[in-house]
Amino acid sequence: MTGDLAFLKGVLHRVTDGDTSLPSFAEIGLNYFVPYLLNRIAVTWNGELAEELRRFDLTTPQMRTLAVLGINSGLTINELSTLTVTEQSTMSRTLDTLEARGLVRRRPRPSDLRVREVEITASGREAFDAFWPVMFARYQQMFRDISEDEFAQLVSTLQKLLRNMRPGTGDQP
Repeated sequence: MTGDLAFLKGVLHRVTDGDTSLPSFAEIGLNYFVPYLLNRIAVTWNGELAEELRRFDLTTPQMRTLAVLGINSGLTINELSTLTVTEQSTMSRTLDTLEARGLVRRRPRPSDLRVREVEITASGREAFDAFWPVMFARYQQMFRDISEDEFAQLVSTLQKLLRNMRPGTGDQP
């Protein structure tokens, strides 16, 4: 553990036997409270990307939808809502707009005509591909001065956090 974080040792997992006391919020501190840090990172990321997205006539939910469908087309609105971290009502409006622009299409699932799947169109792929270099440049900027090993450890830790928050689901992002 680096010197500036050494004081945190024992806050999360008490090191003395039998010590079941909770650390105070002040012991952890706002700048070392992971949910706060994650939220700050996400809000900053989304805010900066939103500015860039305007030049491409896209919103954050639209970009997320195109990104997810670019990897895994043929998802339901519920699946899209989960993977894009978007409320279902927002996703419905987002899909209406994307469909009107010809970037996605909805179709009945062949195995169950009651279920509608959303797939990306060629125009949707082009729209996301046009934005991807901007997004990736921001991504690289965010991780400047981070080694490949640090990056791999961070991703591994974040995936563990997601699994811990949804025990028993086998949830894989």
